[in-house]
Amino acid sequence: MRKITAGFFHSVDGVIESPNLWQGDAFDNELGALLGEVMGKTDTVIMGRVGYQDWAGYWPNAEADQGFADYINAVPKYVASRTLSQEQLSWKNTTLIKGDLLDFARDLKNREGGDIAVMAGVDVARQLFFAGLLEELTLITHPVIAGKGKRIFEATDPITQLVLKNSTITSKGNVVVTYGLRPA
Repeated sequence: MRKITAGFFHSVDGVIESPNLWQGDAFDNELGALLGEVMGKTDTVIMGRVGYQDWAGYWPNAEADQGFADYINAVPKYVASRTLSQEQLSWKNTTLIKGDLLDFARDLKNREGGDIAVMAGVDVARQLFFAGLLEELTLITHPVIAGKGKRIFEATDPITQLVLKNSTITSKGNVVVTYGLRPA
């Protein structure tokens, strides 16, 4: 069975939105190697509507970060949206998820292939995480306080016990932690 993962750049105060505004020079070679490892294992991506629209407007013509651009443009992408139609998805290798997201994710996990990553979709990641379908959540905490912006978890989320699966600190002070749900 395939594994669903998600990873987010994260500030010390919990902000994940628009890391390009607060990440600064914290990205280092260790993070590059980590992301390369993720790309090497991941052959399918699930995205949310907002993330899809942001990324579809940037990555197909990106001049920077060519390694990631080549990867994300080529990989099959599935978009969870209640408002977009398949015809509105112009980015190469993109398909609209029809029906229930959780049912789709369960089915996708049972197909042949590598890991499935939720990218550019914090709400999608939260839904899959609390449904027990997201096996690993990686937070890459940069040594910065962002102040404002969307956070991955909300005040209305239930108390949820986690298990630490991996942790490391990079040379520029990034703390990379991977969690899973604690078995009941």
